[in-house]
Amino acid sequence: MNKLPLTLLAAVLGGLLLSGCDKPAPAAHQPAQYDLVRLEDPNQDIKTYTIPQDTAIVDAPNAEQIFYGKRLLNETKRLLPEHVGADMNCNSCHIAQGKIPLGDPYINSFNFYPRVMPRAGKEVNLVQRINGCFQRSMNGKALAPESKEMQAMLAYMEWLAQNTPKEQLVDIRNAGVVDESLVADPVRGEQIYYAQCAACHGDNGEGTYDTRGDVVFPPLWGDKSFNIGAGMARTYKAASFVKYNMPMGIQTRGLWGHGNVLSDQDAVDVSQFFAHKPRPDFAGKENDWPTVPKPKDARY
Repeated sequence: MNKLPLTLLAAVLGGLLLSGCDKPAPAAHQPAQYDLVRLEDPNQDIKTYTIPQDTAIVDAPNAEQIFYGKRLLNETKRLLPEHVGADMNCNSCHIAQGKIPLGDPYINSFNFYPRVMPRAGKEVNLVQRINGCFQRSMNGKALAPESKEMQAMLAYMEWLAQNTPKEQLVDIRNAGVVDESLVADPVRGEQIYYAQCAACHGDNGEGTYDTRGDVVFPPLWGDKSFNIGAGMARTYKAASFVKYNMPMGIQTRGLWGHGNVLSDQDAVDVSQFFAHKPRPDFAGKENDWPTVPKPKDARY
């Protein structure tokens, strides 16, 4: 292997420390594989997609850019403080660096967009989708589309797609399904929160931090949390993430963050409890869902 520049070597080592998923997998836990399907015929299998190991990034011609994008997604608050108002990183919500089905993966992001999105009521490209997360989930400011940082994050997502043809997607789901007919009970949700969530997210939803002051588990409400315009501020949207990914520390088999500890009712109740807590407002929220009815769990 060719010698790596010091900046690239640091990115490799930093990534390995940040995510246990980047360590070489033991024989019994090889990287997961999924079928590819054509968009016009979702029942037609094409070939197989394998979730790549980050050590393979060094073989890419733009390896340093990809590693930088990966680092930005992991350390967004620390590296882009002027664009992130909340104490959040992109990968606070995109489990295992966007590699886990049902954990808001980036695997299909590069091919999925542009796409007409109901909340925007118009076609949105990937740059706009990422900036939407900066403005809502991280309560911050958009990045310039041609900035080094935006292009690096796009490069990581393109690499993660592993040359999947544009007309195809990996046969995975971004989010799980919960029963939206369930009536949320926030009192019961508070009990679940303190039993299952507070150890990581704090007794007052304040999050937890490392000794340097960097966020480890993000705040779930308050001034440093996602704002009211974020998807996580919606009960059923949050519940679909919580049920299939939380609490992380209880998982005893499979990959970190595979959840399925809580029932649908548990997830709905606890999501109602934390999603409806005080949080920052979002300017322009009155423009959301201009062409379709608002989801029933929208807070505005």
